[in-house]
Amino acid sequence: MLQIKTFEFNSFQENTYVLYNANNSCIIIDPGCYFENECDELIEFISSNNLTPKLLLNTHCHLDHVFGNRLVAERYKLCLHINERELAVLRYAPRSGLIYNLPFENYDGKFIFLDDGDKIKLGDDELVVLETPGHSVGSLSFYCANQNFVISGDTLFLNGIGRTDLPGAMHTQLLKSIRKKLLKLPEDTIVYSGHGMPTSIGYEKINNPFLQLES
Repeated sequence: MLQIKTFEFNSFQENTYVLYNANNSCIIIDPGCYFENECDELIEFISSNNLTPKLLLNTHCHLDHVFGNRLVAERYKLCLHINERELAVLRYAPRSGLIYNLPFENYDGKFIFLDDGDKIKLGDDELVVLETPGHSVGSLSFYCANQNFVISGDTLFLNGIGRTDLPGAMHTQLLKSIRKKLLKLPEDTIVYSGHGMPTSIGYEKINNPFLQLES
């Protein structure tokens, strides 16, 4: 069974997730740690809980979700898992950092590319990859059927959806991703978003104003 630790990092209040099991193995998703104290907080949590990072995943590669990729990859000898369509987004991220006065060193290692339906294993636990583009060209969500949760990145939020005013974003595609991939999950599925508090599929079906507009 996976335990989920959430960190809120950087100026964009991004959610970084560490998923870990009883064997003390863990997956790090969207390490957004930018400031030194944030990097220390992530490392300290992993160390104090005797965790061994096994996988580094990005839901998508906007700058606030990738600040800590290099740190995590180099410290724990990990290869970055992303959708191949996010490569251009990742490569542009440092330029975005300069625009926001947040310079950083980008990940420069090898990649493992994830596609819809791929399965990510951590011991006996499994995440299924869902392609959910719209906020970014290669956005992914990670679904755990056994525990009824999904890591949605910036696709779906509590009472909200991802921005579509960014390069490569598309509003109609985002809504299609949500309806075809996320809203078809069981209603009690907990949604862990890229920003803000968790929600559920059932709640968003009824209450999300962006989805009601499209009903």
